[in-house]
Amino acid sequence: MDKDQFLSAALQNPANEIIAEELYRLALPDAWLVSGCLVQTAWNVLTKRAVDYGINDYDVFYFDPDTSWEAEDRVIRQLTDRLAPRGIAVEARNQARVHLWYPEKHGLPYPELRCSTQGIDRFLTKNTQIGIRCAGEAYDVYAPNGYDDVAALIVRPNPGPNFSAANYEAKARRWKALWPEITVLPAAI
Repeated sequence: MDKDQFLSAALQNPANEIIAEELYRLALPDAWLVSGCLVQTAWNVLTKRAVDYGINDYDVFYFDPDTSWEAEDRVIRQLTDRLAPRGIAVEARNQARVHLWYPEKHGLPYPELRCSTQGIDRFLTKNTQIGIRCAGEAYDVYAPNGYDDVAALIVRPNPGPNFSAANYEAKARRWKALWPEITVLPAAI
């Protein structure tokens, strides 16, 4: 699977395209549609399921130097107002402020980031380290590990500093129940 094949699969889910286009219209700084909603759509295409099967919500990363909760809440409400009427549940997070709440919530360190793609780099699984964004007539794709694991239905741990074997195993267990075809590699790396 290459970039174009991945995009073709991911955009078969109309919600992914709607969100990416809405982010483009809103011009949120360094905004990306990320992670599971993209990979799970590709899995659904590959396994011939409904394109939105198993997708709980759609994750959006953006990077705004205003790290106040109020600024992030405004973006969350704005996206909810625009997308909820279409039946799309979005979870938006300003990557400039994750370091402020992550250690308390997860008990793990989290360095201050400089851009949204650094947040994508920190996902629990390498196969979900993917983001897309609409760039007018085309799409930008960030996929530091490529698309081989997505195409092969492989879930691989990402051994970063905020890796949690318990969180990885819980996520992998949920995915395996929904997509029994996937291969989950062990958390011990």
